[in-house]
Amino acid sequence: MHLFALFFFHFIGIGFVLYFLPSIIALVRSKRDTFSIFLLNFFLGWTFIGWIVALVWATKHDVPVVLR
Repeated sequence: MHLFALFFFHFIGIGFVLYFLPSIIALVRSKRDTFSIFLLNFFLGWTFIGWIVALVWATKHDVPVVLR
């Protein structure tokens, strides 16, 4: 029974990390839109298309803000 619980914990933990991978990448890279990427990942990540969009957005370079 202990082995099953250990396997189940690792399975859920890895799934959690993989699901929120775009948000983690955005956080590590200090993206300007980290919260927006997290929201997209949280609400639409289950559709896989939403997950891909969040991943691309998290890995894309930020364009410098031009102040006038």
